[in-house]
Amino acid sequence: MKNFPQIILASKSPRRQELLKLMDVDFKVVLKDVDESYPEGLTPAEIAVYIALKKAEAFDEDITDEIVLTADTIVAIDGLILGKPESREHAIEMLQRLSGKVHEVYTGVCLFYKGQYNKFYDRSEVFFRKLTDEEITSYVDEYQPFDKAGSYGIQQRVGLIGIERINGSYTNVVGLPTEKVYQQLKKVVNLK
Repeated sequence: MKNFPQIILASKSPRRQELLKLMDVDFKVVLKDVDESYPEGLTPAEIAVYIALKKAEAFDEDITDEIVLTADTIVAIDGLILGKPESREHAIEMLQRLSGKVHEVYTGVCLFYKGQYNKFYDRSEVFFRKLTDEEITSYVDEYQPFDKAGSYGIQQRVGLIGIERINGSYTNVVGLPTEKVYQQLKKVVNLK
């Protein structure tokens, strides 16, 4: 889309980059190191938005007319937040926890433009069928999902064979709720 000012995607996620390309949004990737810790007591939605905002604030003094787009995706099940796994064993444990159950995926997004932070999130429910131990371990060993919240990519094998259905946005589960992002981009730059 040529209607938007230059967009800076502050994410190394190839999935977010691919989604923006599919939306025909022109962007460049600029990365900054940001501490992704958060205060205790926040809801999953609040955590995702809090971290997305922290990522955007890192650009506060560097940006003039560009839009900075940041995002953070988390997985929650039974009140537990599942971030990125720390090891092979941790990834297997997460997938065993998700197997046969319903969990939520939250993606917090922040659009920073002309000194304003536009924050929002999306939520999707994901229904996993019961996975075998072999399906889980072979997936972790082959795909090494250590950069993925909840230890899986919906577009990879375990998602393709294990997810029965989704309530909500598919692209939110991938890592960027594209429909909401598009609507908010239009709002931020006052496009009808």
